[in-house]
Amino acid sequence: MARLILFDVDNTLLWSGGAGGLAMSRAFRDLFGIDDGFKAIEFSGRTDRYILAEALRQHGINGDYATHQERFLERYYLHLPQTLGEMQGRLMPGFPALLDALAGQSGVSLGLATGNFRRAAGLKLAHYGIERYFGGGGFGEESEDRSVIVRNAVERLSPKATRLGEGAGASGAEAVVVGDTPHDVSSAKANGAVAVAVATGGHTADQLRDSGADLVFEDFSDWRGAAATLAGVQAGARPGAA
Repeated sequence: MARLILFDVDNTLLWSGGAGGLAMSRAFRDLFGIDDGFKAIEFSGRTDRYILAEALRQHGINGDYATHQERFLERYYLHLPQTLGEMQGRLMPGFPALLDALAGQSGVSLGLATGNFRRAAGLKLAHYGIERYFGGGGFGEESEDRSVIVRNAVERLSPKATRLGEGAGASGAEAVVVGDTPHDVSSAKANGAVAVAVATGGHTADQLRDSGADLVFEDFSDWRGAAATLAGVQAGARPGAA
């Protein structure tokens, strides 16, 4: 069976050293004159659309959201390349070797299910040299709800969905969602996908297991074993640590 493996970006594939949040804060200050405008917002597992919309709500900034987002993105994409250079980030353990191993397997395709705005994801992946592994997916501007982003990624990239024009309900069992937060887990489950969690972000392996993840890794240092597991795991796998 063809297997689609969807990766989250921040704290799953890489750690930007806070470059994304810093660039967002600078863009928000440019537009609204507010320093540290995202201070009271939890970023982990949230979509960029949610983060921006919540900042606008908290600071009482009214008006058309689409217009605010368009203006914000112009500034954000100016700042992000600079902040990526300023901060000392890194790829997470096991990358890019895990991606090489998965990309070389017959029947396996890779994509993104990320809360990042599309271009921001591309800039981060390019900065750390792994953009070539990913041809598309679901991105943060599409919804405040992460499960919608996973659904969009599955519908766009699943071989079955592409062939038959069917949605996530028909093809979700072929998908594996890999992320570092309970939001990644719940968004996978909402789409019938296998939820694989990795404890390289702000949540422990036990917390991720308790959130309902089908499989939990401490990290992907054992990239050979992880590649074999991710390519073969089935929906409804017994929760546990790989």
